[in-house]
Order: sequence, then structure tokens, then C-alpha cells
Amino acid sequence: MDRTANPPTHGNDNFFAELPVLAQSSDTFDTTRYRAAPDDWELVVTDIVGSTPLVAAGKHKTVNFVAAMAIAALKNLCAPTRLPFLFGGDGSVVMVPPVHAQAARQVLARVRGFAARELDMQLRIGICPVAVLRQFGGEVRVGRFEPTPGNSFGVFQGGGVGLLESAMRGRADAALMALAAVPEALDDGEPVDLAGLSCRWNPLQSGRGRMLTLIIHGASDAGGVHAEVMRLARQGGSAAPVRADTLSAGWPPKGLMLEAQASRRGGLLWTAVLRVLAETLLARVIFWFGKPVGGLDPRQYTLDVASNTDFCKHDDTVSFVIDCPQDCIASIKAYLDRLMAEGRLRYGMNVSQTALMTCLVTNAAGGLHVHFVDGGDGGYTSAARTMKAQPAS
Repeated sequence: MDRTANPPTHGNDNFFAELPVLAQSSDTFDTTRYRAAPDDWELVVTDIVGSTPLVAAGKHKTVNFVAAMAIAALKNLCAPTRLPFLFGGDGSVVMVPPVHAQAARQVLARVRGFAARELDMQLRIGICPVAVLRQFGGEVRVGRFEPTPGNSFGVFQGGGVGLLESAMRGRADAALMALAAVPEALDDGEPVDLAGLSCRWNPLQSGRGRMLTLIIHGASDAGGVHAEVMRLARQGGSAAPVRADTLSAGWPPKGLMLEAQASRRGGLLWTAVLRVLAETLLARVIFWFGKPVGGLDPRQYTLDVASNTDFCKHDDTVSFVIDCPQDCIASIKAYLDRLMAEGRLRYGMNVSQTALMTCLVTNAAGGLHVHFVDGGDGGYTSAARTMKAQPAS
């Protein structure tokens, strides 16, 4: 890859904040708007071990919550520096600046320990400087997907994310695996700051037919494939899975215990439960009346939730969830099957009635909140399983 057009910078903590804004998911396919990551920024990948049986056992919401924990913990650690991150259903990708690199390792070790002790889930973690990935043949180029001002997600090119994922799973060069490992000894049992992480919304019910989760890998023209899928799915209205008509919240929230465990910070669980109950009841009342309170406009917040959802793109893989008319699914499948038969891509698909949403709220009144969506009945985990079962192109 030619690095002369966008040479890596060094020691630039504002690297991500200064990238060109990609306002639409379609913009993420414009490769000219990506920039080479600084050598000294560190790439982080996480992955939940055995997510398929966990989802089958009814722990899908917990899987999504644990997958988002590294994002929340690192975002809180590095605030107010903006970080590129993306959510993958059962794992995540994050980048941190060098000033926080060592602290990030300890935070990640604590997140892994918390997931094991409190939620009985095993988390794989890999972290290393971008310069190291380049030495092993991987590149990291970053785009800034920002659907509304201040609410940014990262999208990635160059193979570095996939290389680190392979190392984390024990499938790469042994030297890279050792460099990317996070020692167990770094987990001192101290509480992790997961402030802002919640899952208070009910499952999103499809308003158009079915929630369709897709993972598409290896397409030479990924933007064209995505555009055609969206054309096929948008017959009759918006394909976005999060809209005013799909959002609903009950009380107590279905994620009550997850949020209480994440927010108790070493305190008593029952006090955390009471606090979350009180906060969610107050929010329920505010949203019920729909009137601004203390700078929070519930109507505007609901509109922003529909916009501030992630779009997952890294290396040769694009993953997304859409609300799709049921009679369009066969056309989408036929289109992707044809491309796969021609050796032009591989894909995985999951069809469900619902989608799940996990939220990371920095400042609700200030409009700073992002939301991670996964299809129901396994979503990304199920789609990835079906894709892995296909022969390589």
C-alpha cells in the first residue's frame, strides 16, 4: 500500500478528531477519506469466547453488553480524546493514543476479569501499536463515521484489524501474539469505569417485516454491493432498524441487572439496583410526558437515537442490520448468492423479528450518545457462523 499520500503522524492525540467526517454510511466506502493511523496509537480488538452457545442459551443481551464494555471503559479512560471504535455483536475494535497505552492494558485486563467474575463470560483481548502491525504486514487506515455532530464511530481499512484478530485467537505469528497479549496479572480486581453503558430499550420490533443482519466479506466493490442491498431493501420506506416506531422502553428495564452490575463499582449490588430503578423510572416519566427537563429534550433525544447508530466496516468486511420487508429478503439472498457463486464475495445472513440495542451515553442533554445494534436471534454471531461454513472464494 502506498503510504506517501497520507503518511502516519506521531504523538497526535487529536488524530481521530481531525479526520474528515463521513456523515452517511455510504461515505465509508470512499477510500480517499481514510487516513493512515499514527504509528504510536494502539489498536485493540476483543472477542467473546463461545458466543454461539451463549446466544443459544438466551444470553444474547449479555453478549452484546460485554462486547461493548471495552469501548465504554476505554472511552471513559481517554476522555475527552475522541477514539475510533466499532461494535461487532460479540466483540469490538478500539484505538487509543499512546499517552493512555499502558493504562489501557490494565483497564482491558480489568474488563476481562469483570466479564469472567460477574457475568461468566470469557473475553479475548489483543492490543498493540500500529507500528508493530505494520512490521508484521498489516496496515491500519481509519475513517470517521459521524452521523450527528460529536457522535463518531471508527471504520477501518488495510488488514490490520484482521491481523490483530488472528493474533488474539492464536492464529498469527507467535511473536505478534506475544506482543498483543494482555497479561492476567494486570487485573488487580479494581472496579472498571463503565459509566454511560446501558441497555434500557426493549428489543426493536421490525416495522416492515424482518430484521436482517448481514456480514459481507471480500467484495471488491463493497460500496456497490451495499448500495444494491439497500436498494432492494428500501422498497416501501426506510430500512433503518432504529426509528421512532421501533423504539419502546418498559419499566423496570430488561437490562436492569446488567446495568446494576456494571455501575456498582465495588459497592453493594442492591444499592446499584435501586439507583438504576430510580434513574430509569425518572427517565420513563420524562419520556412519557415528552417535555424538556434540565436540558434534556426527550423528543429530540429519540430522534437522535435513530441517527446515532453504528455502521460496522473494517478491512474487507461490512456488517449491518436493516429492517427489511419480508418479501424483499429472497431478492437480497438471490443477489448475494449469485455474487458468491461467481467467487466475488462471501456472506452470512440472519433473519429475525427483532433487533437489540446497547447504548453508550456520554451526555444525554448535550446530544452525546451512541447506540450499538445487533439483529435478534443471534444477529452478527449467527451470520458469522453461516459465513464461516461457506467455502472460501
